[in-house]
Amino acid sequence: MILPIVAYGDPVLKKKAVVISSDYKDLKTLVANMYETMYGAYGVGLAAPQIGLSIRLFLVDTAPFSEDESLSASEAKALKNFKKTFINPEIIEETGKEWNFNEGCLSIPNIREEVSRKPKIKIRYQDENFKSYVEVYDGLIARVIQHEYDHIQGILFTDKVSNFKKRLIKSKLSSISKGKISTDYRMRFPKISKKRV
Repeated sequence: MILPIVAYGDPVLKKKAVVISSDYKDLKTLVANMYETMYGAYGVGLAAPQIGLSIRLFLVDTAPFSEDESLSASEAKALKNFKKTFINPEIIEETGKEWNFNEGCLSIPNIREEVSRKPKIKIRYQDENFKSYVEVYDGLIARVIQHEYDHIQGILFTDKVSNFKKRLIKSKLSSISKGKISTDYRMRFPKISKKRV
């Protein structure tokens, strides 16, 4: 089932999400619905706060990035085959020289900005069966994970841009929160009472 994506301005997007346990109600259905929602909106990642749930869960599928012709064959293959669910994740370390990339977000449609992040991460997390892992990722995969991880920390990519950029996009952000935008997917806007379908 495709769920509405929560728009910028909703308080759930600014909360630090809580840890969940293996008996979390209907978790398998929730994860399936989140994948369907993400694909329906042509996203490469989706965090639970973006569907209104303040829990430490996000998912990533970087396959759309694999179409970039500037990538090497091995980079394209890694991106094409990377699909994972992260439960109760914790980024243990971020290393390397920061690099900029033009990021967007399903909760903040029609706005893209350069965001600086470190290229390599080490992350501890659990999968859908609550099996634990500690893994290292780099490049675009690391970036998508960092972006989604920020969501469960109550941080949006717009929080990471300069004050000057924030001033430039302030009115666009206000319009998003009021539902004064057009998207190809369902959204829930904090400043209007009914859901937009």
